[in-house]
Amino acid sequence: MKTYKNLYEKIYDFENLYQAYLCARKCKRYRDEVLAFTANLEANLISIQNDLIWQTYRVGHYREFYVYEPKKRLIMALPFRDRVVQWAVFRVINPIFARGYISDSYASIDGRGTQSAVKKIQYWLKLAQKRPQKYYYLKMDVAKFFYRISHEAILKIILRKIADPKVMWLFDTIINSEDTAFGLPLGKIPVAESTRLYDVGMPIGNLTSQMMANIYMNEVDQYCKRKLRIRCYMRYMDDMLILSESKERLHEYKRLVEQFLNEKLKLELNNKTAIRPCSLGIEFCGYRVWVDHIKLRKSTALRMKRRLNHVREQYSKGKISLEKANEVLTSYLGLMSHCDSYRLKSKILKDYVLVQKEHPD
Repeated sequence: MKTYKNLYEKIYDFENLYQAYLCARKCKRYRDEVLAFTANLEANLISIQNDLIWQTYRVGHYREFYVYEPKKRLIMALPFRDRVVQWAVFRVINPIFARGYISDSYASIDGRGTQSAVKKIQYWLKLAQKRPQKYYYLKMDVAKFFYRISHEAILKIILRKIADPKVMWLFDTIINSEDTAFGLPLGKIPVAESTRLYDVGMPIGNLTSQMMANIYMNEVDQYCKRKLRIRCYMRYMDDMLILSESKERLHEYKRLVEQFLNEKLKLELNNKTAIRPCSLGIEFCGYRVWVDHIKLRKSTALRMKRRLNHVREQYSKGKISLEKANEVLTSYLGLMSHCDSYRLKSKILKDYVLVQKEHPD
C-alpha cells in the first residue's frame, strides 16, 4: 500500500486555509460568526496557521442539540474557526482515500449520491429480471454508527496510508476531545452527558466525521468486493445492500459481514437488517425501487408533508419569508423529480397555499 508523507504543510498552507474558508462559508456567509471571522479574515487565517504550525491547535467548544427526523440524533456543531480547519484537513486528506473507494459507495463522494445509488439498484433489478431465478436483497444497517466508531481502530486505518506524525497528531486532536465525549452505549440514546463514552464515537455534523466514516466503512466494502467477491453490493454510509438469487447465500453474507464488523471495526448490526424478495421493492436512500418505477418511501413522504405543513404555518404567522417558504417547496419538488410521484406532487401543490394572517399593530 502506498503511503503519504509531508502532508501537514499542505494543510496549513495559507492558500489551502483560504480555500477552506470559502468552502466553510458556503450558504452561511451572512451568519454572525461568519461575518465576524470575515471582518478580520487574514488575521484569523494566520492565527489558525500558527496554531497548526506550532501544534497548539485545540478544538473549540461544541454546541449540542437533537434532531428528531428521521430519528432522534445528537448533533454537535463546531465554531466557524474549527470548520475552516476541518475543511483544510478534508481538502488534503480526502482525495487520497477517495481514490481507493469502490464504485458502489455513494455517500459524501463527489459525483455520487442518493439518485446515483437508486439508479444503480434499478439497473441491477433490470438485469435480474432477465434471468429465470427469483432474486432477493439483503439490507444491513449499523447500530448507532457514528456514535460507535472506535477511535483506536480508525486511527490505525488512517495510519496505514498517512505516514506523517503531525497529520496523525491533528486527527488524534480532533477525534479524542478532552472536553467532549462523542460515544453512546448501544440501545436508546441517553440524554445524560455522564453516560457518554470517550473511546468511541464521531460527532455528527463534522466534515471530518463524514470523511472518517467512509474511510472506516471502506474496510467493509473491500472485504465484500475483494474477499467475498459479491457482485451486487453497495453502501450508502452505514446502509449496505446486497442482491442475490440465493436466500441461503444472503444469510451467509450477513453472518460473515456481521462477524467482520464485530471483530475488525467493533460495530454491530441493528434489528432493521432483513432479507426480502426484490419483487416487493427495495427501500434505500429514502426511495422504494422496483424494476419499472421508483417511489418515495412512505416515511419520507410523510416527513415531507409534515415539514411543508409546518412551513405553511410558520409563513402564516409571519415567522419566515415567502422566499424561504418557496425554497423549501422547491427542494422537495426536486426530490420528487427523481421518482414517479405525479399524484403526490399534485396533492402537495394543491394543498400548499401560502396565506399570511393579518396581525393587529
